[in-house]
Amino acid sequence: MSTPMEEAAGQQARRPAGLRLVFALLYSSLILNAVFLAHHFLSPSWLLGAGGGGDGGSSCGLSWALQAAREAEAVAAVECSGHGQVFLDGVAGEDGRPGCECSSCFAGPDCSLRTPNCTANTDSGDPVFLEPYWRRHAAASAVVVSGWHRLSYITTDSLFQSVELESLIRRLHRAVGNAVVDDKHIVFGTGSAQLINALVHALSPDANAASPPARVVAAAPYYSAYETQTRMFDGREYKWSGDAAAWTNASRNSTDGFIEFVTSPNNPDALLRKPVLGGSAAIVDHAYYWPHFTHIPEPADDDVMLFTTSKLSGHAGSRLGWALIRDAKVAKRAYEYVKQSTIGSSRDTQLRILRVVKVILANLHVEDDIFAFGHDVMRTRWRRLNAVVSRSRRISLQKIPTQYCTYFNRITEPSPAYAWVRCEREEDEDCYGALLKANIITRASDLFGASSRYTRIGLLKSDDDFDVLMERITDLVNAENYEAPGSSSM
Repeated sequence: MSTPMEEAAGQQARRPAGLRLVFALLYSSLILNAVFLAHHFLSPSWLLGAGGGGDGGSSCGLSWALQAAREAEAVAAVECSGHGQVFLDGVAGEDGRPGCECSSCFAGPDCSLRTPNCTANTDSGDPVFLEPYWRRHAAASAVVVSGWHRLSYITTDSLFQSVELESLIRRLHRAVGNAVVDDKHIVFGTGSAQLINALVHALSPDANAASPPARVVAAAPYYSAYETQTRMFDGREYKWSGDAAAWTNASRNSTDGFIEFVTSPNNPDALLRKPVLGGSAAIVDHAYYWPHFTHIPEPADDDVMLFTTSKLSGHAGSRLGWALIRDAKVAKRAYEYVKQSTIGSSRDTQLRILRVVKVILANLHVEDDIFAFGHDVMRTRWRRLNAVVSRSRRISLQKIPTQYCTYFNRITEPSPAYAWVRCEREEDEDCYGALLKANIITRASDLFGASSRYTRIGLLKSDDDFDVLMERITDLVNAENYEAPGSSSM
C-alpha cells in the first residue's frame, strides 16, 4: 500500500506524459492542415517540383511522368510574341531546344517581326481558330502517354478501336442532338479522309460480281476529295461520274448503281443539303454539322454519315474520323477496309481524342462550352467579312439566313467555315485569279466542280491569318472608290 507522498509523486510523473500526447496531436493537426492548404492553393507546376533538381525523382506522387510534364510546361510557356508557338517536336536550335513556329506574316526568333503587305493565304481549312480554347483547358486536355501504352495492334475486345471512345462519341452526339446513334455502327478511320474511300468500297458491288461498277457522284459545288480519291482508287468496283445534277433526270431504276456524296453543311457554301438522286446510296458528310458552324435543326439520321475531330475540336493533326452506319454488312466492309489498309487508327490518337471528348462533354451548356466559344469566333468573323464585302460591287458572298438551333435553343446568326465568293464584274471571270492579284490566295472553284466565277475563302485559321485577310479585303474594296468607271485594278 502506497503512502500519500508516493501517490503525489506518481501523479506528477503522469502529467508530463499526458501533455506530450496533447502536443503530439496538435502538431499532427497543424502538419495535415499545412499539406491540405499547399495542395489547394499552390500551382500545379510548383507541386510538380518545377524548381527541383531535375533528377527525375518522384514529386507529388509522380515519377516517370514528371520529366514529360516539365518539358510540356516549358514549351507551352514560350509566348513567341503572341504570334506563334513552340512544339515539343519542333526543329531544335543550337541550344538543342525547339524554336518558335510563327504565324503567317510574322518572322524572327520570337515571331515579333511583321511582314509588310503580306499575302493572305486562305486556301486551307486548318481549324486552328480553336487553339485558344484548348489553351484555356490545358490541364484538363493534357495527356501523358507511357512508353508502353498500347504496344499491341489490338485494343479492348480484340478490336482496332477504343470501346470507351466509341461510347463517349455516342454520348456526345446524343447531348448535342446532331445525329441519331442508337441504331448505328461506328467505324473509326485515319481522319474522315480514309473513310471516304472505305465507304465507297463498302457500298460498291463486289469486284467479282456481275454488276457494273458503281457511279460515284456529288452535286456541285462539292468537296474536292470525293473526286480526287475516287479517281485515285478507280477500279473494277466504282468510278467517278461527275456532278449528281447531271443524272437527276434518270429514272429511279437507273440510279440504283449510284453512290452520291452529300456534304451538309456543304463545303464550300455552308448550306444544308439533301441527296439529289432518288434511289441511290448516299454518304452524307456531316463534318461541319456542329453548333459552332451551323444551326442544328434536328438530329441527322442518314444510313451512312461521316464525322471528324478536325472540325469538331480542331485536332486536325490527330487524324481521327468516324462513320455512323446503319447496315451491319456495310459497316463490316468499311471496318475491313480500314483494317487491311492501316490496321485501324493510331491508338495514341484515340487516347488523345478520348481526353478531348471528355473535356467537351464536361463543358456542354456551361460558360466554357466549346460550341459557344467556336460559334462566337466564327459569327464575329462572318460579321466583319460581310460588313466590308457589303460595300463592294466587285465581289459578293453567299446568303445564309439566321436559323433556330436546337442546341442553343435560340435563333443563331450564320457562322460558316468558308466564304463562297462570287466575282460580279464581267472581266473577272476567273475569280481565283482576280483575288490573287489583290494578294489573297483562295481555293479555286474548279476543285469543287463549279463555275470559275466563284472561289473559296477559308475562315478557320488563326486570328493573325484572319486579320491579314481583312486587311487585304478592305484594301480591295476601298480601291473601288479610286477607280475610273469601267476600269479594274484587280
